[in-house]
Amino acid sequence: MKNENEINTGSVLFFDMDGTLIDTNYANFLSYKKAIELVKKSDFNIAYDSRGRFNRSLLKKTIRDLTETELEMIISEKEKYYNDFLPETHLNSKIADILYKYFKTNKTVLVTNCRKDRALATLNYHGLSEIFSDLFFRQFEGNTRFNKFQNAISALDISPKLIIAFENEEIEIADAKEAGIQYVNPQIL
Repeated sequence: MKNENEINTGSVLFFDMDGTLIDTNYANFLSYKKAIELVKKSDFNIAYDSRGRFNRSLLKKTIRDLTETELEMIISEKEKYYNDFLPETHLNSKIADILYKYFKTNKTVLVTNCRKDRALATLNYHGLSEIFSDLFFRQFEGNTRFNKFQNAISALDISPKLIIAFENEEIEIADAKEAGIQYVNPQIL
């Protein structure tokens, strides 16, 4: 398996944001909690679980009587409140160190399914927005999810053989491999 010592000047480094480069789970949870309280006008005493990301599916399971209108209102409010909780986000120092080490010598690309405005707010908060060569954000058409890696590879017109990707989600790791990326989450010495 390729490791950090094998990154050369021809390597293109792809970084996911949420959960990989930056731990945003707690800020995400707090923004959902605040939005729920505002929309439902009640404290649901939802407990934070550090093992997973609070999302729409968990929201529906947590609040069973949630209407579609309330769901959309919560999602909208959650996006507004996220910036209030940016201090609760934290860099993954192991991955950030790689980014800092190679951003001047290599093409460094953010490839995230995060919405553009939230991603930029998070990157700006951590002083990372100017470090990336290219930024790719959430790509959805209706309910269809795109392979973010394939999208970036096509847009950049590069060979997936040059890419070393850093990603934490299993489904996204599978997408990276499907896109032809051979080195995903290389061992870091």
